[in-house]
Amino acid sequence: MSYGHSPRLAGGGARRTATFIIIVSAIVIVLGYGLFEGRRLIEGPQISIKMPSNGSATSSSSVVVSGTAENISFLTVNDAPAYTDESGHFAVTLSPPPGYNVFTVRGVDRFGRRASKEVAFTVVNYCPIN
Repeated sequence: MSYGHSPRLAGGGARRTATFIIIVSAIVIVLGYGLFEGRRLIEGPQISIKMPSNGSATSSSSVVVSGTAENISFLTVNDAPAYTDESGHFAVTLSPPPGYNVFTVRGVDRFGRRASKEVAFTVVNYCPIN
């Protein structure tokens, strides 16, 4: 009787270890990808105002407020509904009164989380001299 190792069973431990490593690696990759894709849901709404610049001045009677909004379900500019394109860009034309003005852009995501940004600027009313 021989008590030696069978050639068929000798490589089984290495095979099991390789399978275990592959399974653990696949789980880590799937979880990592899920966290990467879910980061936008975790962050909540993001708003960025591109125009007008904060603290700027204009003599125009109409002002375009534009920027980007990400992860939002509802967007307003000075409490009036605003809409984004597929890339998240928005642009709203408003007619502010002369003087110091503050526009507020607010967004709400589908979970009710809120974000807002403000931009302040001055509308200068030049009177022509005759």
